[in-house]
Amino acid sequence: MKQLLKNVNVSHKDHGDTMRCSCICQDIKSKLSQSYHRGEISLQRHSHRKEHWYIVNGKGIVTKNGSEIRVFAGDSVDLPVNEVHRIKNIDNENLVFIEIAQGDYLREDDIVRLKDKYGRA
Repeated sequence: MKQLLKNVNVSHKDHGDTMRCSCICQDIKSKLSQSYHRGEISLQRHSHRKEHWYIVNGKGIVTKNGSEIRVFAGDSVDLPVNEVHRIKNIDNENLVFIEIAQGDYLREDDIVRLKDKYGRA
């Protein structure tokens, strides 16, 4: 089991509106993310990984290549490699989702930010 785990990050806070816990096992990375009231992630894409999001709690809007999709607890979204995407909390309740990324490169520098309210784009 120790050989499979490359990195375990117990708690990582991303600015003020998102909190994440993550684990990397070989070519799969999973994150449990929580977006606070009206929070959102960057509009972004990835060159080396696809993602699957499962909505655990709350309500949100997922942007996929310019289209907006309303999501609720129990919904899931698939994001192929290079697909432009974002998720935004549209409720007062926290939006919680599980992100599963799979690919040959899973580091954070694979994120190409296109729009970001924190100036990281």
